[in-house]
Amino acid sequence: MPEQATREVQAVAKWVRTSPRKARLVVEHIRGRRVPEARTVLAFTTRAAARDVEKVLRSAIANAEANHGLIGDDLYVSAAFVDEGPTLKRWRARARGRAARIHKHTCHITVKVAPVPESLAKPKAPAAAEKPTTRRRSPAKPKAEAAVTTPKPETAEEPTAEEKPKRARTPRRKKTETTEGSE
Repeated sequence: MPEQATREVQAVAKWVRTSPRKARLVVEHIRGRRVPEARTVLAFTTRAAARDVEKVLRSAIANAEANHGLIGDDLYVSAAFVDEGPTLKRWRARARGRAARIHKHTCHITVKVAPVPESLAKPKAPAAAEKPTTRRRSPAKPKAEAAVTTPKPETAEEPTAEEKPKRARTPRRKKTETTEGSE
């Protein structure tokens, strides 16, 4: 059993036709996550490299289940990285008989999965007999009861609305007539 806790299972996809920089952005989203959560993140990622990373993740999970007898949902992504592959060099015709080089980047995607360590594993739900007490919210007051409130006694410090002095408004500025000479 201790041997199984340290076991990492990996899958590698080589010569994937996407830029390593673009694939690294996707791989960062799943590193360190549990497998079901990583699958969900990849399913909703809009980048094209997410499909390639998802294939590698599925392959790593299949390797763990078939070769090592592990359960796929009890795994987490222990490592995920992208290395540069060979760059394909192509030429494109340009004006006046010239040519421009086109670089078609490739990458190697590696995903490693491992069983979740005991310290990070979620605690099991308690049995029905050992059900913990839950805090419940107090029931809401009926609206009729909430509307009836007792009036506060008036204090000498707070003047009532009748006693408060009204704020004086500042008078509007009068428009001055312009003389013909100033125009």
